[in-house]
Amino acid sequence: MNNTQYEIQLRPTTVEDLDLLFQFQLDQEGRHLAAFTSKDTVNKETYLAKYTKLLNDPTVNNQTIIADSMIAGSIAKFVMMGDTEITYWIDKEFWGKGVASSALKNFLTLEKNRPIFGRVAFDNLGSQKVLEKNGFVKIGTDIGFANARQMEIEEYIYRLDR
Repeated sequence: MNNTQYEIQLRPTTVEDLDLLFQFQLDQEGRHLAAFTSKDTVNKETYLAKYTKLLNDPTVNNQTIIADSMIAGSIAKFVMMGDTEITYWIDKEFWGKGVASSALKNFLTLEKNRPIFGRVAFDNLGSQKVLEKNGFVKIGTDIGFANARQMEIEEYIYRLDR
């Protein structure tokens, strides 16, 4: 594991960021670990339309993660079935370097809604560690259809109250 230290900053996601963020989520290994992706992740027009709409949704807080001067990923808060949830996607180049943990720590100072939930595939150990480092506690499991794997898998549910 490379523990390169980056200065992590967040800024509101712009339409101009979406092309690069789309490229990040095309990574096969990343999609496998994320598991619960949208049905049509490889269709750029669909991706751009969806995320452009989300950028204008006041219930969604989309932030772009900057590591030093490079876009390293995205992080967002959204509301689903009345629960505030967190999601993030880190470019594979930045995996294992503390970027996701630092970005989530920074994001939680911007996003004050609590409780906030994080969901992660049972075998996505890296993402589980990111949530746990930031005080999220595993509160349960669920079974859901993972589009990226084309099968039902177990998902861990995490919660942060503070």
